[in-house]
Order: sequence, then structure tokens, then C-alpha cells
Amino acid sequence: MGKIVNKKTMPYLLLLPTFLYFAAFWLIPVIQCVRMSFQTPEGVYTLANYKLLYNDSVFPLAFWNTIIFVAISVSIEFVLALFLAILVNKKFRGVGILLFLAMLPMVIPGIASAAMWKTGFIDYGWVNSLLYHLGICTSEFPLSWLSGGRWSMLLLIIVLDAWGSIPSIMIILLAGLQGLPEEAKEAGYTFGAKKNTVIWKIVVPMIKPTIVTAVILRIISAIQIWMLILILFNYGRLPVLLSRICYWSEKMIGFKNHQQVAATYTVVLAVIITIIAVGYLYASGAIGSKKENQL
Repeated sequence: MGKIVNKKTMPYLLLLPTFLYFAAFWLIPVIQCVRMSFQTPEGVYTLANYKLLYNDSVFPLAFWNTIIFVAISVSIEFVLALFLAILVNKKFRGVGILLFLAMLPMVIPGIASAAMWKTGFIDYGWVNSLLYHLGICTSEFPLSWLSGGRWSMLLLIIVLDAWGSIPSIMIILLAGLQGLPEEAKEAGYTFGAKKNTVIWKIVVPMIKPTIVTAVILRIISAIQIWMLILILFNYGRLPVLLSRICYWSEKMIGFKNHQQVAATYTVVLAVIITIIAVGYLYASGAIGSKKENQL
């Protein structure tokens, strides 16, 4: 026993429970999902599932809806979250109330938030009721928020998703800002730099690791949007990649290999997330060449 447990093996033994948990609840299911995507319901290996996905007329629309949503929502949410983080980081009266209000969307479960917006944006929901009392619309002709085209639906989802996602990005950025030494900003002001210059030339570069973390987490989360879209628009009207997984899992039960096609969509989505995440890391400089890392 003493030969097994020593200074060299102790770190690995301490990590063993975590590894076993990781293998049981992540690695093994992932391997099974990948294998299922290459199988028929009878267990015969084939590429038919990927061929079916390739010929699926909804797949390109779901793919581009996802990419457009991620690109626009992450960009807007990052800028607004950074602005709020810088504002909250300043010590002024009422900052605690501002932080409390900014954090409220985080305590509302996603399904409850989606249901709240659903009841709000129907023709006679609380949004139109509010606009009616403000004199913006009439009870005879309420605004039809949920009956627009593709781009109006995407815009609505981007706005509603930003309401719930900005606080989490803001908290990560705020943690990075609070770790900055005040001397760095004071040095910029001493040399005559303006406030905007200090923020973009000194503060932002110094919290770059925090920004990379926040953006990567938000990109992964944004790619996986589905609940809000399904509750507001149901299946089909605004397809995204993750909603297609739900569609094949739940709505295509009568289809013989519906589980295999859902697994195929899952694998494709995982590959897309990996490519985007790694691409962003390279673009941001978080992953560089060996020469740069050595420097």
C-alpha cells in the first residue's frame, strides 16, 4: 500500500474520483452519441444519418440562424456588459441598487423567463397592454410581435436573450476589473490620456484573459439557444441547430432512426462549437504559436 501511495502518485489518486465522474457522466455518453450517429437502429455502421442531415432542407437555415444569432448577440451583449461592468466598478451612491437590478435576470429560471415573454408578446399580452396605456397602440389593433418574418423573429430573440445573458457576462468582466491595479489607470491619466483612451488602451488589454473567458462561455451558451425560441415560435418557424436535436428527439418518434439523426445533429453541433471556440482563441491571441508562447 505504501508503494502505491507516495508523493508522486498522490496527485493522481486525488484526481481519480473526478476522472471517474468525468468518464461516467461525460466521456462515455459522448462516445456513445458519436457511435450512434454512425449506426442504424439495428446497430449497423453507416453514413446514412449524415447523408440525411446533408439533404435536410432545414439544416442550412438552422445553421445560419444559429451563426447569425451568435455573431450579433455575443457582440452586442459583450459591449453592453463591459459598459455595465465599468459603471458598476465605480464607487458611487446607489451602485449596490444598480448591481441588484442588473442581477435580477440571473435569478429567473430560463423556462420561467421564456414563459414570461410568451405571455407578454402575444397579441393581448402585458406588453401590448402597457403600450395601450401609453397610447402607442389600440386594443382593436394590437402589435403582432410573434407573427413577423425571419429577421424580425431573430431580432426579438436577440433582444430577449440579451436581457437574460448580459448579467452573467458583466459579473465575469467585473471580477476582472476589480483585480486591476489603480496605478495603471492613474498612470494613463497622468500622461494626459482621456477616459476613453484609458479604457480601450489600458483597461481592456489588461483584462484580456477575463474577456476571452467571458466571450468563450457566452459563445458556447449562445450556440445552444433553443428554449426561448421553442416557447415563442414552436418548431419550424425559426429553426436553430439545438432545436433540430429536440425536434428529431421528440417530434419524429415515428421515424425509425430518429434517435440516430438526433445524435448526428448533436455531433455536428459539438464540432461547430469546438471550431468556433478554437477559432476565437486563435483570433484573440489566447492560443498562439510556440514562438509567441516562449516570448
